[in-house]
Amino acid sequence: MRAAIHMNKNEVLKWLEKRGTRRTVEGMARYGIRAEHAFGVPMGTLLTLAKRLGKDHELAVELWESGWYEARLLAALVGDPQRVTRRQMNAWAASFENWADCDTVCFKLWDRTPFAWEKARQWAGSPREFVKRGAFALMACLALHDKAAPDKNFLALLPLIEKGARNDRNFVKKAVNWALRSIGRRNLALNAAAVAVAKRLASSEEAAPRWVGKDALRELANPKVRSRLAHRKTDEKKRSAKR
Repeated sequence: MRAAIHMNKNEVLKWLEKRGTRRTVEGMARYGIRAEHAFGVPMGTLLTLAKRLGKDHELAVELWESGWYEARLLAALVGDPQRVTRRQMNAWAASFENWADCDTVCFKLWDRTPFAWEKARQWAGSPREFVKRGAFALMACLALHDKAAPDKNFLALLPLIEKGARNDRNFVKKAVNWALRSIGRRNLALNAAAVAVAKRLASSEEAAPRWVGKDALRELANPKVRSRLAHRKTDEKKRSAKR
């Protein structure tokens, strides 16, 4: 096993610059990722460096403030969720440039912070495209990662999701859809609640909510999905009975 390494911000930026390619930057654009400053370093390379760096919250803050796209993704990977503050979350969210930096921070760092639920609810009302996306990306990530959260927490998010589905900005509605599908995959009870929301959205006369609802229904109302959730419930009951 290779030993952990220490690098400061400038050393990291030089490391990234050496490994960036124009081809990768051009590939980002094809996926709708636009950043003012980008080296063109693949995520796999960033993950390798992050593993060697370990958690370094001071470095994470400096990397984010550098403004470089890959440095910001790396900040999400090496940041310490227990040291994240509300002020930091608000500042980073306000500076999101694209769906990728938004989703990476939510998926790799913020959904493990003490303020994740609070910010998901708060940002759902933001007029800013990627702050609003961050709200629903956080909801999706909490549904995927917060195994101990009770159903009531997710049920309380469904009205925000139903309202957010009316937003016709592409990166927002896709995150709303992600949140709805992720909640509906947790268990049978939440699946039923999410399907009910999806059906209402699918019957809307507006294009954005109709798309969110129909797309979510294709997955959540699928018999294979419900069967998988039923088996999961049975397995959980068996494990509980053995305790």
